[in-house]
Amino acid sequence: MATLLDPTARGRVILVGAGPGDPGLLTVRAVAALKSADVVVHDGLIDPRVLEIAPAAAQRISVAKRRARHTLPQESINALIVAHVKTGAIVVRLKGGDPFIFGRGGEEVEAVRAAGLPVEVIPGVSAALGCAAEAMLPLTHRDYSSAVSFVAGQCKGLADQDWSGLAGKGRTLVIYMGVATANDIADKLMRDGVAPDMPVAVLERGTLVGSRALRTLLADLGAMVTREAVGSPAIIVVGEVVELSDAEDRLGRWANVAEGTFA
Repeated sequence: MATLLDPTARGRVILVGAGPGDPGLLTVRAVAALKSADVVVHDGLIDPRVLEIAPAAAQRISVAKRRARHTLPQESINALIVAHVKTGAIVVRLKGGDPFIFGRGGEEVEAVRAAGLPVEVIPGVSAALGCAAEAMLPLTHRDYSSAVSFVAGQCKGLADQDWSGLAGKGRTLVIYMGVATANDIADKLMRDGVAPDMPVAVLERGTLVGSRALRTLLADLGAMVTREAVGSPAIIVVGEVVELSDAEDRLGRWANVAEGTFA
């Protein structure tokens, strides 16, 4: 199979993880792949500085996805990639975070392999790792958490998803794409027995300009997202490790504001 060790090989796909946003978090191998690209098929939230690493002559194709509105359905993205590879192009499929963590990279690998074409994957710093590091939030800690789980908060049948045992004392739960369903997520976790006063952090636009790390309690999660007008991209972290982070205590601030208003 063609790899970056054979730069003369043509007609291949390289799935590249662009990390959580900051171009400085790209891996050395990701940069090398971008510099070799003839075509870059990229997600919508990729920093323009990352796209500039590709040769000026490389074709750049955005397949941006937003909630309830996709530029292209996944099947069409797969077909687009395959079509360009068949012309002999080196196609870099540039994805935010890591291709194999809620990036649908597995589906794209399957499609390329089904077409009989070479494909490789270059991992990236996932959103959870990058955002947590910026907020000084350890996802595991010997005294507070010996397990961490990753789930998607925006999916069909959220109420039917089995998250039992993933959050609670001694565990950390990281929720991707959960801003729009924050109220439902909090209700779901509390129904599963997670304490209403479990610390929760929302890490908005981690590693990007305008990033925010906000902290509250589980029972207040949905209300805080609304009060603070939190937008995507953002991840939610549930667990005692949140108390170790630099995230701002927005529930305490809100309580102080309320006391001042109604005193």
